[in-house]
Amino acid sequence: MRIGILTGGGDCPGLNAVIRALVRPGIADGHEFVGFRRGWAGVLADDAFELGYESTVGILTRGGTILGASRTNPYADGADGTALVAATLARRGIDVLVPIGGDDTLGVGLRLHDDGVRVVGVPKTIDNDLGGTDVTFGFQTAVQIVSDAIDRLHTTAESHDRVMVVEVMGRQAGWIAAHAGIAGGADAILVPERPFDMDELARHLRRRHARGRSFSIVVVAEGAKPTGGSAGGETVTRDASRDAFGNARLGGIGVMLERELESRTGYETRATILGHVQRGGSPVAYDRVLATRFGVEALRAAVGGRSGVMVALDGTETVQVPLADALGSRRLLDPGLYETAELFFG
Repeated sequence: MRIGILTGGGDCPGLNAVIRALVRPGIADGHEFVGFRRGWAGVLADDAFELGYESTVGILTRGGTILGASRTNPYADGADGTALVAATLARRGIDVLVPIGGDDTLGVGLRLHDDGVRVVGVPKTIDNDLGGTDVTFGFQTAVQIVSDAIDRLHTTAESHDRVMVVEVMGRQAGWIAAHAGIAGGADAILVPERPFDMDELARHLRRRHARGRSFSIVVVAEGAKPTGGSAGGETVTRDASRDAFGNARLGGIGVMLERELESRTGYETRATILGHVQRGGSPVAYDRVLATRFGVEALRAAVGGRSGVMVALDGTETVQVPLADALGSRRLLDPGLYETAELFFG
């Protein structure tokens, strides 16, 4: 069997571990692998190379992806993406395609499956918000990076009696903000699932200072938004541009909070935007193991003749779930986890 692999969307720690876990056992069983460069862009351009044993040597611990990635949409501007993709797969003699990505990348995979192309998906989102799986790889690495940053910001915040605002990833779900905020001892955590009141946040910080707490750490997910007023009502975006899937470029809420909180409280406030630092570097051990398990399960599905499925983690077991079910709902932050975090605000 010839199996095609691509990585779409943003890069994520653990992608290379998935590729390795597909290729190594697959080659041992006599299968062949083709890697497409830069996600769906590589499929459309037929830009690919043979993946062999040597291609995967030493990549388990590497961040990023040896295949490259992009946010290309084969169906953008009314294009017949199915015909374009199917033509490339036919030229390459590929029997099944394994896209590794989030809801946009896997959404293309589902559409291809519905049109008769064999597809096995692997979930990838650093935000940990894909339906159908309990956890996605890369999330734990991001949480560790943010937690380490919060630890460091504590000392400088305390030294200067400052409010430190830490903006982290989380377009529609606040998993990174909540986990890292709890681990780092944040004094307030703002997530997309719970629009916040700017005045109440300012009062909360003033109450802390009144009790002798001279500094505060506020962790905010990029998709969080205030409830209204002069600074509120909508998610903060960098500009009016959108990617090929129609997603706005989020970012800037940390700077907005810096300005608003300093104005409302009089406390010196500084924003730190971690941005792509959260995606970079070597994956933590948990993500290496999870990504490896996902790759092995994807190989099983591909060799087993499955299509239109996504590998997933259900409790402690790797399983295969219908792509349509996985993409039909978003995995939002557990309200109970946020209530636990709230116990320590103050």
